Amino acid sequence: MTSSSFKTPPADILQKLIDTSLKAGASAADCSLGFSEGVSVDVRDGKLENVERSESRGVSLRVLFGQKQAHVSGSDLSDDALTTMAERCVAMAKAVPEDKYAGLAPSDRLATDPPELDLSGDGEIALETLERDAIEAEAAALGVPGVKTVGGCGNGWSQSERWVAASNGFSAYLSGGSTGLGLAAVAERDGAMERDYDSWSVRKMADRPSPAEIGRTAGERAVARLGPRKVKTQKAAVIYDKRVSTSLMSAFLGAISGPSVARGVSFLKDRLGQPVFAEGVNLIDDPFLEKALGCRNHDGEGLPVERTHLVENGVLTRWLLNTASARQLGMEPNGFASGGFGNPPGVGTSNLHIEAGRQSPEEMMKATGKGLLVSDMFGPSINPNTGDYSVGVAGFWYEDGEVQYPVSEVTIAGDLPAMFARLVPASDLEFRGRNNAPSLLIEDMSIAGN
Repeated sequence: MTSSSFKTPPADILQKLIDTSLKAGASAADCSLGFSEGVSVDVRDGKLENVERSESRGVSLRVLFGQKQAHVSGSDLSDDALTTMAERCVAMAKAVPEDKYAGLAPSDRLATDPPELDLSGDGEIALETLERDAIEAEAAALGVPGVKTVGGCGNGWSQSERWVAASNGFSAYLSGGSTGLGLAAVAERDGAMERDYDSWSVRKMADRPSPAEIGRTAGERAVARLGPRKVKTQKAAVIYDKRVSTSLMSAFLGAISGPSVARGVSFLKDRLGQPVFAEGVNLIDDPFLEKALGCRNHDGEGLPVERTHLVENGVLTRWLLNTASARQLGMEPNGFASGGFGNPPGVGTSNLHIEAGRQSPEEMMKATGKGLLVSDMFGPSINPNTGDYSVGVAGFWYEDGEVQYPVSEVTIAGDLPAMFARLVPASDLEFRGRNNAPSLLIEDMSIAGN
């Protein structure tokens, strides 16, 4: 998969869009061209059930007419289609209301020498390999006593390329690949069934556990959930397992999003430069983290990126800003624009993690005596203005530092500012996706059960 997939070089396609847009009256423009391909397989009962191959390519264009903007996308890359796309997009921009904060990033702030990133995957993985590994994972799950069936087992690979350009002079290219294997196991006891899963998405197969380990983990998790009970309504410690602890990070990112702060809909809008987590807690964004899935060498507007402490020793250091939200807040953009190039940019991080603490989850259970270990969550409800928080969960009740039994149909509640202030990271940090966190302990949580 290379630029030879296109009859016209991608850089020429993007330049034509920009030139045609400016000729039609646009004051600025940015655009992107992407190509992706991949194969996925599903197996059931030890046999291949489905194979799907996908290929897609598309182009996106955003134009600005003064402080007005519009964006379009398409897949026809012929000269006539590109000309029509640009002219229509400019006509749309002329017709929409003004956005006084819209615009491209300042040319003097652009990344001028972005570092090269090796985001390569395994390339095209043989269909026989995908099928073999998926069947092995399914068999391992079914081999766990108590597992009745596997609800689905999928395996696949994908590769992508993306070219971007803007009328302020920025242009860049990035390619990458990944592979993923996952399955859900269903366990049964006395007619009652429980379900759980395991899945891995990585750059290369060598970076994940074996298919047998993935399948066995899914099966053991499902069996462990059999026979759940309810717990009494009370206040107790809650430990978010590392599989679900990133949900708290997502809530935090929403609260430090520049657009949210600019609109005044953030429970942290007055906390910049102040402690928001306990002393010693660090939250780091690293766009250059080796083998990670969220790597990038520029943000969604072409600004440079770097390894950054969003929270340092408990203190909130910055908002996540793109050019529009920075202008609205009277600040400077800081490399956290996302998307962009053919679309109005949002804000977002690359590879985010909370640094590991000193205690293991088991040591935390011993230290707190009793509480709830959360392993599954269902639709958190968050008030963005106050941080009031509640969520349905399932997991395990522990006492005397030991897991006693599985629980379900439980709701936990609190307010996020106070929860963040007493959050304690465990030592079990594992890098498995774009956002990663160890297990997280929060004491004195409201638990609603019987």
